[in-house]
Amino acid sequence: MGFQRVYDYVPGKKGWGSYGLPHEGAVVPDRQAADLVRRDVPTCTLSDSLAAVRTEVRAAGWNTCIVVNEQGVVLGRLGRRAIAAETDESVEAAMTAGPSTVRPSIGADALLERMRSREVTSFVVTTPDGRLVGLVLRHDLE
Repeated sequence: MGFQRVYDYVPGKKGWGSYGLPHEGAVVPDRQAADLVRRDVPTCTLSDSLAAVRTEVRAAGWNTCIVVNEQGVVLGRLGRRAIAAETDESVEAAMTAGPSTVRPSIGADALLERMRSREVTSFVVTTPDGRLVGLVLRHDLE
């Protein structure tokens, strides 16, 4: 057939969708987290000044910040309380470590049900290797 390079994507369709890559077909949900994810969610690192992070997050109109490492892997989350507080502590001390995450391929209806059952207003979306994709807000699903 003349192809110079041929690749075999071993993880399959589920793995493909879990990275938020384009999809089509009859069994794909109408809307997925990848379609609604907010990629502009603020991020910070463990070495950032918490006071500076708070200022930037508030100025951007957010009340949360996702803590990532140099590779973009999610380490934690600074929530409303941490952003609203005026304490002088480190990002690491103020964050909630290892927040629950979902993949970009989860259906919007399933994600909304999960949010309602857990009484949360947002969910962190990551790839299977833990890299941040963004944040899905409950009001965007409803």
